[in-house]
Amino acid sequence: MTDDSDVAPLPPPTPRQLLLLLIPAIVIGALCALVLRALEVAAGALQGVLWTTLPDALGVDPDGWWIVVVLTATGFAVGLGLQFLPGHGGPDSATTELVSEPLKLRTLPGLAIVTGLALAGGVSLGPENPIIAINVALTVALLGRMMPRVGARLGMLMAAAGTIGALFGSPVAAALLFTGTLAAVRGGGALWDKLFLPLAAAAAAAGTMHVLGAPPLQFTLPTAPTTPMLLLAGIVIACVAVVLGLVGAYAFPVVHRLFHSLRQPLLIATAGGLVLGLLGLIGGPITLFKGLDQMAELFEDPDAYDAGQLVVIVLVKMVALIVAASAAFRGGRVFPAAFIGAALGILAHTLIPSLPIALCVASALIGILLVVARDGWLALFVAAAVAGDLALLPWLCVVILPAWLLVSRAPEFRIVPKPVLPSADAATATESGSSERPPTA
Repeated sequence: MTDDSDVAPLPPPTPRQLLLLLIPAIVIGALCALVLRALEVAAGALQGVLWTTLPDALGVDPDGWWIVVVLTATGFAVGLGLQFLPGHGGPDSATTELVSEPLKLRTLPGLAIVTGLALAGGVSLGPENPIIAINVALTVALLGRMMPRVGARLGMLMAAAGTIGALFGSPVAAALLFTGTLAAVRGGGALWDKLFLPLAAAAAAAGTMHVLGAPPLQFTLPTAPTTPMLLLAGIVIACVAVVLGLVGAYAFPVVHRLFHSLRQPLLIATAGGLVLGLLGLIGGPITLFKGLDQMAELFEDPDAYDAGQLVVIVLVKMVALIVAASAAFRGGRVFPAAFIGAALGILAHTLIPSLPIALCVASALIGILLVVARDGWLALFVAAAVAGDLALLPWLCVVILPAWLLVSRAPEFRIVPKPVLPSADAATATESGSSERPPTA
């Protein structure tokens, strides 16, 4: 999110102002959900062609070498988009947070195309960063034309909250994520005055996704009462997940530099696709894609994989996440990280069957998401939503504490962008036309 420390304090909104803006907030939330759903449907249709129609027509096994072919071709196609489409797919997703400044409209078609290709091709990234960027840019542009007095900052908040509500199928996620951000904003009335419109947008978006029949994070896990000894086990599992995530966080910039030494987006993404294909061949189809459907597959039959297979799945998915995020693919890291946490939790349950599977999964999710998202509210929400047991929530609030101590001073699971050129150099670069060239690093 943007830093509001230098922004003039806002006057408190009146109830009448909030009511007048309620309809636009609901419309924005619903539209954000529709844009997300359109991207998912388009990517799903292409996925069906790549992974079902073509293998059937060619008589090949989609679970064998076809994985390498499709992911390499996906990398090549994404690389072409990054190289030649207007806007070059926007900023590298490895450098962006969940919510960033609005992009130029000319960037959005290319960003949508390369994101859809990655989702369909099996790349281990989710849609969250790109779809939030797309919806924020569209909302700010529309409000600037139709309701300029609303302001870009409020438009960003409503679009981001709406998209998050749609992604997670609940306005609670948006409320939790934006509580800290909005509490730090000077002026604007009480916290719930500031949350009112973003929360309305998130509720409308979540409701739209349910109406469309596509609510995510609906799983059913066996539950059991939690005891102090089981709580200790949950803390250990969360800390193990943190350690695994921190290994990835330290490896991330190294792998990112390695891929970007190839300089050209076409080469970077193609090489990344090839590596992802080889990883998919090792880990199997369950290690492909963003991870939500694959998480459901794990939960459907937790005993289908032994401990050795689960170790391979966890490690392959972690490496695949790092490679995908490093190789210029556009996408988010939250959903694949959630799959890693789910697989790690099932591994803990497999090693010690007396541990409740819901506690194992929720604890592992907390650990890995603390590292990847660096947000305790998001980690708690996803863990509680996936476990599906509200009785676990008080215990998870304890599990997260030691895990956060391990994370608080560790590096972010993100590449810090290079400093912006000084104004003189930037002007020279613009005059020379270099700003229109595809990114090379």
